Amino acid sequence: MTEELLKEFKEHSTYRIERNTPRIVTCLGQLSEDEVWQRPNESSNSVGNLILHLCGNITQYIISSIGHQPDNRDRDTEFLTTGGFTKRELLDKLGDTVLEAVRVINEASIEELLRVRTVQGYTYSGIGNIIHVTEHYSYHTGQIAFWTKLLKNKDLGFYANINLNAKNE
Repeated sequence: MTEELLKEFKEHSTYRIERNTPRIVTCLGQLSEDEVWQRPNESSNSVGNLILHLCGNITQYIISSIGHQPDNRDRDTEFLTTGGFTKRELLDKLGDTVLEAVRVINEASIEELLRVRTVQGYTYSGIGNIIHVTEHYSYHTGQIAFWTKLLKNKDLGFYANINLNAKNE
């Protein structure tokens, strides 16, 4: 039973993580290079900052912690950056980060998923880290979508051809 639950947890977690990347791709496809670095106000981040932040967070919580790679994250720089990356470079960085994180999750042993560790001052098991990344990635994907909708005033079609009014079976 444990192996089945572990398999299901990994499958659902990586599915949720991977489904956000195409949404960010859609958003960046709508934005100009300048709009990617535009901030709505001084208290908010640009889409570019959010993508750098997602890469840093995913790397720290999954690739570094669960994958036993060095933690070289410079979180402040993720938010201070005001350019220097094209949309293509940001998408490549995000895609590579997500691909590596999914690999680490899929290869993680049950011992590694249950091992408790401290990341960014928080104490979680590997499972807790994966839940954190899954939630965090979705949260910031929503911010990127909201900012894109504000700038472009259009539906992004994330749920096209899906009946969201379907009742439970």
